[in-house]
Amino acid sequence: MAQKSHSGRHTGGVTLIDVARLAGVAPMTVSRVLNQPEAVREGTRDKVLKAIEQTGYVPNRLAGALASNRSRLVAVIVPMLTNPIFSDTFQAVAERLASAGYQVLLGMSGYQADREQELLEVILSRRPDGIILTGTLHTEGSRQRLKASGVPVVETWDLTDDPIDMLVGFSHEQVGQQLATHLLGKGYRRFALLKVGDPRGMRRSHAFAQALQGHGVALAYTERFEGLPSLAQGREGLGRLLERGAGEGGEPLMVVCTSDTIAHGVLTEAAARGLRVPQQVAVMGFGDMVFAAYTFPALSTVRIDGRTMGDAAAALLMARLNGNDGGPPLRDIGFSLVDRQSTV
Repeated sequence: MAQKSHSGRHTGGVTLIDVARLAGVAPMTVSRVLNQPEAVREGTRDKVLKAIEQTGYVPNRLAGALASNRSRLVAVIVPMLTNPIFSDTFQAVAERLASAGYQVLLGMSGYQADREQELLEVILSRRPDGIILTGTLHTEGSRQRLKASGVPVVETWDLTDDPIDMLVGFSHEQVGQQLATHLLGKGYRRFALLKVGDPRGMRRSHAFAQALQGHGVALAYTERFEGLPSLAQGREGLGRLLERGAGEGGEPLMVVCTSDTIAHGVLTEAAARGLRVPQQVAVMGFGDMVFAAYTFPALSTVRIDGRTMGDAAAALLMARLNGNDGGPPLRDIGFSLVDRQSTV
């Protein structure tokens, strides 16, 4: 076993040789049990597994990776995990990769491209077999490092004409445009926008405002928040809109939010003030989070299938790693508009 110092503490961990000695087999047999168990007789395999359990031996996967040129590690970077739409995507990725024997390293960027670059520098030093990113807006340094590394990359949650490698997502510009057309078609003419400073939400907002202008309708009120979306922002945002006179007039105010979380805050503040939804204030969210159908009233929103996106991203990556044709490297999973009680 590992040697002890004069203080009684181990100077090193349990080794493969220690396991082989306890099991009464050659070190090569232990290695085969770990890497090709089907090639070892059942009785011998059971002895080795029992010795591993008794010693607490942990295989050196890094050494194996160096020998095989595979780390069996895939890195995934998401903005946040408190937002269910990102956690759904991550869960689908993790399940698909785990079934293929890969481990997932998770990083959170907080919507900050500089933070993402810092994470990528650490991740690339671990020699991952693949990387899955959220969005397509990266620093130039990140793009250069990723392209130079030769590591397969799948970007998600966006579309672009210039992907780093592979891409699974949808068009935020189309979301904004179709949302404007949809709400105008429902008869709304007074619009307010509550948004946070994440780049994809800003692009949806810009496309929404432009589409309204194209129909001769101006966006009457806009409030922008920094940081991650929160219920408090929705409550505060509606309060600010009302202070600016947004509640005046006979037509309902249509409040479009770049996140269901913010929209939930708007519904809460409207209830606290005794405002009727959707007769006085109508609300539209984004993401179709798990709570959206169960708010009161139920929240209208834009649905994105995060699990489908995660599964497609993992499938593309696995096909590349296995040397197979995974189909088109760019996939548009689309989106859908969901009408519930918060809009007429």
